[in-house]
Amino acid sequence: MEIDSGSSHFTDFRSSDSNPNSGGCVNPMVVNAFPVGIVHVISSGGNVEGEGELRMEPSVGLEFDSADEAREFYGLYAMRVGFKIRTGQLYRSRRDGSVSSRRFVCSKEGFQLNSRTGCPAFIRVQRRDSGKWVIDQIQKDHNHELGLEGESSSPVLQQGPPPVVAKSLVEVLRRPKVKMLGQVDNGVLSPSSIINFKKQKQSGDGRQSTAEPYTGLEFNTANEAYEYYQVYAESVGFRVRIGQLFRSKNDGSITSRRFVCSKEGFQHPSRVGCGAFMRIKRTDSGSWMVDRLNKDHNHDLEVQTVCQKKFSTASKKFIEEETNGMVSVDLGEMNNSKITKRSRENKIGTDWYPVLLDYFQTKQAEDTGFFYSVEVDNGSCRSVFWADGRSRYSCSQFGDVIIFDTSYRKSNYEVPFATFIGVNHHKQPVLLGSALIANESKECFAWLFQTWFKAMSWCRPKSIIADQDIAIQQTITEVFPGTHHRFSSWQIRAKERENLRSMPIEFRYEYEKCIYESQTTVEFNTTWNSLINKYSLKGNVWLQHMYDKRESWVPLYLRGKFFAGIPIGESVESFFGTQVNGQTSLREFISRYEQGLEQRREEERKEDFNSFNLQAFSQTKEAIEEQCKRLYTFTIFKIFQDELLQSYSYIGIKTYEEGTICRYLVRRSGSENDKHAVTFSAVNLSVNCSCQMFEFEGVLCRHVLKVFKLLNIRELPSQYILPRWLRNAEYRILCGAESGVSSQELKAFMVWSLRETACKYVECGTSSVEKYKLAHEIMREGGKKLY
Repeated sequence: MEIDSGSSHFTDFRSSDSNPNSGGCVNPMVVNAFPVGIVHVISSGGNVEGEGELRMEPSVGLEFDSADEAREFYGLYAMRVGFKIRTGQLYRSRRDGSVSSRRFVCSKEGFQLNSRTGCPAFIRVQRRDSGKWVIDQIQKDHNHELGLEGESSSPVLQQGPPPVVAKSLVEVLRRPKVKMLGQVDNGVLSPSSIINFKKQKQSGDGRQSTAEPYTGLEFNTANEAYEYYQVYAESVGFRVRIGQLFRSKNDGSITSRRFVCSKEGFQHPSRVGCGAFMRIKRTDSGSWMVDRLNKDHNHDLEVQTVCQKKFSTASKKFIEEETNGMVSVDLGEMNNSKITKRSRENKIGTDWYPVLLDYFQTKQAEDTGFFYSVEVDNGSCRSVFWADGRSRYSCSQFGDVIIFDTSYRKSNYEVPFATFIGVNHHKQPVLLGSALIANESKECFAWLFQTWFKAMSWCRPKSIIADQDIAIQQTITEVFPGTHHRFSSWQIRAKERENLRSMPIEFRYEYEKCIYESQTTVEFNTTWNSLINKYSLKGNVWLQHMYDKRESWVPLYLRGKFFAGIPIGESVESFFGTQVNGQTSLREFISRYEQGLEQRREEERKEDFNSFNLQAFSQTKEAIEEQCKRLYTFTIFKIFQDELLQSYSYIGIKTYEEGTICRYLVRRSGSENDKHAVTFSAVNLSVNCSCQMFEFEGVLCRHVLKVFKLLNIRELPSQYILPRWLRNAEYRILCGAESGVSSQELKAFMVWSLRETACKYVECGTSSVEKYKLAHEIMREGGKKLY
């Protein structure tokens, strides 16, 4: 059996006034001028018919004609008990791929949204050989309070099929195909069979009193549906974005559209992954019908009056921009017909600025290397950036690879706190700057990256790990041309869950195998195309976009870029952990920030002490091990030592030789799969391996070390000892001068190296009068030699 995720939309069944003593469906139903899917049921006594059957409890063995009827039955039961349902997992037959069973669960099942509590209540129906669907598993217990939604005095509106009718084997009547006879407009029937949005009556407070959307609601045009959902959203208290559109494979015409809550997804800090949406589908007659709907939000709703929020007539024209079948547009806010660009919104509370500026001034008085900058727009403070002298010095050493951490966006946040992180010679995270981001527009990121670049003496990173937002991608290309942008793993995982959740488990297995096990670009491209064709995904725009950007996230393409060994496919640990994050309040922010920073730097000082004062244990008698033990930090030496020990398990065979160039096949003893090609040039002792460990991590791999042993090379050539991994930071200057770094970068390193040393010297020299006199004498004598 294979598991496939079903639809995640909620069905919202509303309770109705009913008489529990009424009998079966014996009186004729009167259908009176309501839209498709909404049936006004009237009996001679004024009661809803069939209420007796609505009281039936689900039980193992209960039989239905179809899975949809089982869902409708469970929905009616849920309405009466006081909860909502979702469609859960479905299971397919391995023989022919047909659906063999389904689960319908409480809407609070799982923990993906804040509103969910992991409720275990569900029913599972299984298809029998007769074609019937039978409940084979059930759980009625909930782990949350149950309660019916408030009833109103409006006429009873029943969504879904007629009431359940009992039989020897209980069946649920199929939904009657009732076409709306007319529309109620101020109590008068309208001859139109399609709902006319423009005829909605306004309530006393100026807001339009809009009926709630429901599955089956029809519109003349997609534009009318869009306008209707906008006004409904306004009355409820949320905003709308235009989501995906889908096109016909035959003629390219639009066949369906999604309108989503503005807080859908996680691309923007204001978004919280809200699942509310309405999808419309074009019918054969040319009208548009609501075929999928989710009314539940995972955030607070705020009702706004018309005078607070207006839409221009231009915004009512349906947006038809084609993006290969996808549209995602943020609606511009309108106030008195003047557009206020959302890109200029400020997510930083005004009370933060005086506190931060006071902190910056205090730090600047203590640390001459402290830098801060505030973005100002029309006299208003916006984004803020700061870095102390230690961070700027660390960037001169370890600024070749940076992580732009915006993980505050994973959840609701109080402050948009972001950090620039590097990796030091102990493979520990080091802080290279901090920021509060006013919003996530391109202008904001451009200001922030340029400010960081200036503060770090124009030291350009080789690689950067950051989110895949278009604004960030464009900014990196403009501010850091030539820098390789790798997408954040957490965001890729979130996008995969969002876009691939409906795919069968077999697809996920083949997808991950293609991503993580492909060894060559030819193999990857072949496997990817085969996967797309097999599952008919040529029209999937997200997959096409990810394929176009494969060099920014697929391991095969990243292995040849230097990332200081930061693992691919794993989320990078936050520098401050849980001490400082998007939920940290202003009252605690400064103290927690200082505490977290000091804790990290204390860990770095301990590793520095260990590397200089403790001796690593040698496990071979080879000179190459002694050389690296003498130069590398503990952490990097352990990585090298492991590669050296592993090299003894490999066999090297020369497969090609021409002049000074040799090629070797290096494989593990007893394994035909674990093998790599190593090419060696005797002219300048250059070497490269197909595993590309040195290019990615800066440490030579076991395959190269095996070839060095075959060639009797007893020490590593200097070009394969990266200065950033050395114990002695000063040694980096000597190596840097010979490794082609720019004079500007070299000068920046020397400035910050001397500044850092001087700060330590001053700190020690001011601890007592005697040490002060000694320090002053040393500086005076040293100055004579320097000048």
